[in-house]
Amino acid sequence: MLPRLCTLAITFALLSASALAADEPAKSLLDPANKMTPTSADVSTTPSADPSAPGLNVKIQPCKEGYPGLAITPAAPWDLSAFGHLELRAVNTGDKPLALSLRVDNAGPWQDNPWNTESATIKPGATGTIKVIFGYSYGHKPGYALDPKAIKNLLVFTGKPKEAQSFRIEAIEARGPAGEKPPVDPNALRIEPREGALLGPAVTVDAAKQLILQGGASAVLDGAALHVTLPAGKKEAHLMFAPAAGRWDLRHATDVKVTLKNIGKTAASPRVLVASNGGATAWATLDQPLAPGASADLDASFTAKVPWEAVPNSGDKTNWNGVKDTGTTFLSDAVKGVTIAADPQGGEFEVQKITAEVTPATLPDWLGKRPPVEGDWVKTFDDEFTSTTLDASKWNVYGSNFWDKKSHFSKDNVILGDGAVRLRFEKKTGHQNDDPENKQVTDYATGFLDTYGKWTQRYGYFETRTKLPTAPGLWPAFWMMPDRGASAGPQWKRADTGHGAMEFDAMEHLTRWGPYRYNIAMHWDGYGKTHKQTGCTTIYVQPDKDGYITSGVLWLPGKLVYYCNGRQVASWDCDRISTVQADLMFTLPMGGWDNNALDDKTLPADFAIDYVRCWQRKDLASPLDGPKSVPANAPQAAK
Repeated sequence: MLPRLCTLAITFALLSASALAADEPAKSLLDPANKMTPTSADVSTTPSADPSAPGLNVKIQPCKEGYPGLAITPAAPWDLSAFGHLELRAVNTGDKPLALSLRVDNAGPWQDNPWNTESATIKPGATGTIKVIFGYSYGHKPGYALDPKAIKNLLVFTGKPKEAQSFRIEAIEARGPAGEKPPVDPNALRIEPREGALLGPAVTVDAAKQLILQGGASAVLDGAALHVTLPAGKKEAHLMFAPAAGRWDLRHATDVKVTLKNIGKTAASPRVLVASNGGATAWATLDQPLAPGASADLDASFTAKVPWEAVPNSGDKTNWNGVKDTGTTFLSDAVKGVTIAADPQGGEFEVQKITAEVTPATLPDWLGKRPPVEGDWVKTFDDEFTSTTLDASKWNVYGSNFWDKKSHFSKDNVILGDGAVRLRFEKKTGHQNDDPENKQVTDYATGFLDTYGKWTQRYGYFETRTKLPTAPGLWPAFWMMPDRGASAGPQWKRADTGHGAMEFDAMEHLTRWGPYRYNIAMHWDGYGKTHKQTGCTTIYVQPDKDGYITSGVLWLPGKLVYYCNGRQVASWDCDRISTVQADLMFTLPMGGWDNNALDDKTLPADFAIDYVRCWQRKDLASPLDGPKSVPANAPQAAK
C-alpha cells in the first residue's frame, strides 16, 4: 500500500505551453490552483527556471519510504469525463534509469484500491511518457473502474531509492476520447484449444503463420499432419509450431504430447519442448533413437525437471532467489509454440498430433502413510474429516480476515460430507464470524480453518490432500503461521514472523493459473519495511486420478523441503529458517496478486480438504508440540 501523504503543501505555476500533442484537445492538470504535496521530507520540488525546459523539478533523496513522490490535488475533484486518459511526460535528469509511476485516484477505502496506475522506466537524459487509460492498470490491463467525473488526486512516484533521483515533470494532461480502450496487443490474445487439440484432424492450420522454421528446417502441411525435415549437422535446425495469433492458454493441462512417426531412412532422435512468454519446459526426449517407420509420443511436461532451490542473491543472505536452472519459469497460459528438433543427425518426421493433456501423477507408496525421509517418526495430528461435525478441539472456524476484506468467515461455509471438509466461497451477505455485533458486513461468505491456540508444532512433516476450486478470482491456500502461545501476548505478537519465526506457504494458489499450478513461499522479519521473502510461483503438478493434489512440507532445523504428490518441488537450506512453533491454516479469500476478477456466476466454489496428517521426529520433539487446552468459549464447530 502506498504511504500517506504529509501535510506540507507547495504550489507552483506551470505554463500549459508544454502540451503533449498540439492536434487534439487537452486539459492541463498542472495549475496554480492545485496543491503539490511531497510524500515526505526526502522529496523536494522547484519550478524550472529554464524557459527552454519548463516544468517542475523533483528530487528524491535516498530514503526508507517505499514509494516516495509527489501528490497533485485539486481544490475540488476534477471532472475529466470528456477525456479517455491522462498522460504524464517527464525527463530523467538523473544519471541512473528512473522507474516512474503515475497513479490516478478516486475517493474510496484503500482496501478497494480505487485507482489506476501505469509505469515506465526512463533512461538518463531521456523523456518518457506514461499513459493511464481510465479503468486500466499495469500494462493497460482491466483494473479498477475509475470514475473520470471524480478524480480526487494524482500521485507521481518512484520505488524506494538507494541513490538520489531527479526528474522534471513537463506536463500532465487529460486527453483522448471518453470511453477510450487500450490498443489491441496481438500477443495479449489467449486461445484455449478445443479439447486440447493444437494439431490434428479437427484443427485448421494456417501454415504461413503457424510454421516457424529455423536452421534450414522445412515443413509441409499434408492434410492434418506435418511433414518436417530437419537437416543433419545443424543443431539450430527446428520447427516451432505456433498459434495463428496471440498465445495458447493451456492452464487446464499438465503437458503437451506430440505424436510423430519417423518417415526417414535412418534412425533419428526427435525432441520436443514447449515455449512460453516466461520460459520453456525441459526437452522431452526418447530413451533410444526412433527406427525408420516407427512412431512415438513425446510428452513435454510443465513440471520442473529439477526442483526449485533457494540461494542467496549475490551472497546477501537477506535476499534469496532461485538457483539457476532449478524450478521453471514456464507460463502455461501464455504458450508461444511447440518446438520440434532432433539430434545432429537430423531426421524426417510426420507429426500426426499435438495435444495438451492432463497426465495423472504416479504416486509413491509412502504418500499419506509416513514422511518422505527416514527417521524415528510419530504421527502427531490426523483428521480424516469422516465425522458429521468438525472437531472443535483441533479447529477454529472464526478468525480475523486480513486478506480480501470483502468476504466474511461463516461456520456455515465449512461443510463436512463424503469424507472431506469443504471451504465454500459464495455470494451471501453476512457479518464477520457470524457475529451480528460485528460491524464488518460483506457480500461474500467463505470458510476458514486454523489450529491457532489449539495445536502447534515445531519441525516435522505436514501433509494435506486437497482439490482446488476453479472459479476465477479465488485464492485458496494451505499454510503455517507462528504461534508462540498465550503467554506471548496478543495475536500480533504470537504470530509475529520476526524474531526467529516465519510464515510457510506450503500450497498457495490463484485460480487464474488453472488447477495445476501453485506457489510456495516463505516470509520473515515482519511485513513492514524489514519484510523478506523467497519462493517460487510456478510449481506445476499432476493431479491424482481423482483430481486431488497432496502437498507437504518437511521442516527440519535449517531446512525446508516442499512436496507435491510425493515429488519434491522445492527446497531451502538456511540458518534463518523458523525455530518457532507454528499452527496450520486453510483459507479461501478472493483476490491475490495475479488473479482475475471474481465472477459471481461461477459461485459457489469449494476448496475441498480430504485429510490433514502431521508427523514429528522423536529427537526434534518439544514440550510445546501438540494440542492445547481448549477454552470454554471455543468457536462453535461446523456442521
